[in-house]
Amino acid sequence: MTSQPSLAGLGWQAFFQQQLSLEEWQHGHPVRVLEQHKTLLEVSGGQGIVRLPFTPAAFSQHGAVCVGDWLLLDNSEQPQIIRRLERLSCFQRRAAGIKAGMQLIAANVDTAFIVCSLNDDFNLNRIERYLSIVHESGAEAVVVLSKADLCEQAEDYRQQVQKLDPLLAVVSVSAFAQDSIQQLMPWCGYGKTVALLGSSGAGKSTLSNQLLGQEIQATAAIREDDSKGRHTTTRRSLLSIAGGAMILDTPGMRELQLADCADGLAQTFADIEELAGQCRFADCGHSNEPGCAVRQALDNGVLDERRLRHYEKLQREQQLNSATLAQRRAGERETGKLHKRILNERKRQRHPDQ
Repeated sequence: MTSQPSLAGLGWQAFFQQQLSLEEWQHGHPVRVLEQHKTLLEVSGGQGIVRLPFTPAAFSQHGAVCVGDWLLLDNSEQPQIIRRLERLSCFQRRAAGIKAGMQLIAANVDTAFIVCSLNDDFNLNRIERYLSIVHESGAEAVVVLSKADLCEQAEDYRQQVQKLDPLLAVVSVSAFAQDSIQQLMPWCGYGKTVALLGSSGAGKSTLSNQLLGQEIQATAAIREDDSKGRHTTTRRSLLSIAGGAMILDTPGMRELQLADCADGLAQTFADIEELAGQCRFADCGHSNEPGCAVRQALDNGVLDERRLRHYEKLQREQQLNSATLAQRRAGERETGKLHKRILNERKRQRHPDQ
């Protein structure tokens, strides 16, 4: 980047403005997290990038922070975090591995480009999974089918995705054709924030470089034997593009578990949810029950069997992961109460007359 965007160019909106009192404006200033490292944050409030230490103590005081967040800093020579502003949108997933917990991906994103390559890696199930997370976040979803110039069935694939939702924006692009990339510019206006989501090898970094107008993100060819990609983006960072938008390229995610995503799942599969509401029985299992509107839609060819089975799979996954997270949170609350009781008891022992 040759110049730093202004506060408005960074994505500052009335939603954030309304969270600050007059006193806070006098004694502090807002900044946006552009990049997150292990022990520091790179932030900007329109006056250049500042490196801000972010210690475990700060995490404990202000909560989790991720790329895209807005922070309120004081006006001291070495600014300190006063608080994190409420988020307009937030992407998160169940953390990979066996440890229960949520991993923040990005915050305050206006539009998410779900990038899917038109090769052997094309997968409707994966697109539905990403759609559930985007809908839950509160951002707008756009499915971007990349490498259209290398696929003879590009239009057929596009129609398959469009059938998931007639109102869903679906765009086929070739990352090396500038006129093709122009299709994405309506979502890249001044002050807007766009995130690129998708698996490794989908073409996110190539697409990001085209939008940026320069080679900033590293790229690599996919493996020819299975069309799988290699991780080239290793961290999340917000960058400014010529049209005035902020763009966030994310590392490819091979594991994308759903949790706390009931609303996003319902929105992604709104057609099935509507059919289920027409079933004779409220607890219909959509198998052999009489008066099942879902089974009737399957028999009539209105609903695809694959889509129903995937919806049921994601429902089970979401419910299981959410229950696990709820148990962990309950345990953490109990642990916190125990620690507080111990501290109070020690205080009483030190000062028995108080």
